Amino acid sequence: MFLSVFDMFKVGIGPSSSHTMGPMVAAALFLDKLRSSPFHVEGLRASLHGSLAFTGVGHATDRATILGLAGFVPDDYDNDKAEEALAQIRKTRKISPDGLGTLHFNIEKDMIFDYDNPLPGHANAMQLMATDDQGDVILRETYYSIGGGFVLTADELENPATAAEPGSEFPYPFESAKEMLEMAVKSGKSIAEMKRANELVKRSPSELEQGIDRLWNVMNDCINRGLVTDGILPGGLYVRRRAQGIHEALQAERGINLVAPHTINDWMSVYAMAVNEENAAGGQVVTAPTNGAAGVLPAAIRYWLDHVPGAVPSKIGDFLLTAAAIGGLVKHNASISGAEAGCQAEVGSASAMAAAGLAAVMGATPQQVENAAEIALEHHLGMTCDPVKGLVQVPCIERNGLGAIKAVSAASLALRGDGEHFVPLDSAIETMRQTGEDMHNKYKETSLGGLAVNIPNC
Repeated sequence: MFLSVFDMFKVGIGPSSSHTMGPMVAAALFLDKLRSSPFHVEGLRASLHGSLAFTGVGHATDRATILGLAGFVPDDYDNDKAEEALAQIRKTRKISPDGLGTLHFNIEKDMIFDYDNPLPGHANAMQLMATDDQGDVILRETYYSIGGGFVLTADELENPATAAEPGSEFPYPFESAKEMLEMAVKSGKSIAEMKRANELVKRSPSELEQGIDRLWNVMNDCINRGLVTDGILPGGLYVRRRAQGIHEALQAERGINLVAPHTINDWMSVYAMAVNEENAAGGQVVTAPTNGAAGVLPAAIRYWLDHVPGAVPSKIGDFLLTAAAIGGLVKHNASISGAEAGCQAEVGSASAMAAAGLAAVMGATPQQVENAAEIALEHHLGMTCDPVKGLVQVPCIERNGLGAIKAVSAASLALRGDGEHFVPLDSAIETMRQTGEDMHNKYKETSLGGLAVNIPNC
């Protein structure tokens, strides 16, 4: 099993890695399929199913799908160009992806929300179709957006070996936390060192370091934008951005005698909220491991850099590599998708990753790192995904702040011990998987239960 740090952390756009980025990625894959097919294509069509249909409008899934079919991709997304392209598609009812000419695409007819026919493989399902000059479908592919921007075709989902990258060529191919710790003991390496050695099989040291630097720069820029931007978030809930006001108040309090110690929690929260307000507004974020949970890990890094004595930016790589190792275990053995397992799979996973990364850069042993991740994940078990109106705003923005606080607390508790603990991380991950399977679908990113249906006037 090998999941790169650049699989766990992807530069993309808000508001959702599974509902926005995933459909855009799927559309790009479908265009590649068309470019290599023998068919003469005249038009395109898309249908959204399951959670992608129920919460698609709030997550801009239709918009992302259309832009993906027009050739846009998350990594270098340009919002101004996207708006121009959408306006042109609406006006002309045509779409022009590179290499395929000008094709028919009527948004009102060809962008379909199918609420009645969920597809069997995953809650986040979509079908992309190519049509001939009579409007008949000549090529169809089913895609599943499985969380964190990861996308699989129906065949890849049914036959995982076709999609997985084998681990045998990597020096430390751990598939469980138990294996990871055994390899750490045998090799004498840290989790970050083992992860780095695996990454270097696929890329040069300079490519790895430059890529990691870019990830942190995008994360940090996202925090900084969120801390200085106010206004109302889009989507119809009229949620006001709060990070700017909270940050200004915290700055004003600096230097005042007798500031309450718990104020440090507000700093952690405001960093996370800044990211998730940017995400909710459709800004550039890094999946960590998803967009809905994108604020937890950057907030923990920023807390460490700004508030912990001895923190140095040169260790950010170790933080992200350690976090990616933990995230890879969660994804491989359970899920990072709210549509599969509720918010325990998103903010819970993010908090575990952040706790592990923070513990690592604060000098933890591999055993303490694993303990930090377990503590954070254990105390998110059972958390549902119930976004009000299908928007990644309520309760998601504040939930990231609390996830960051839990991550820091988990790392601190782990560092107070020697790494010995009662519940292994593997057991917490398996419990999360089982809980997700047992959880009713209305609590898994459909906005059909929980807070989503218990807020007045929504």
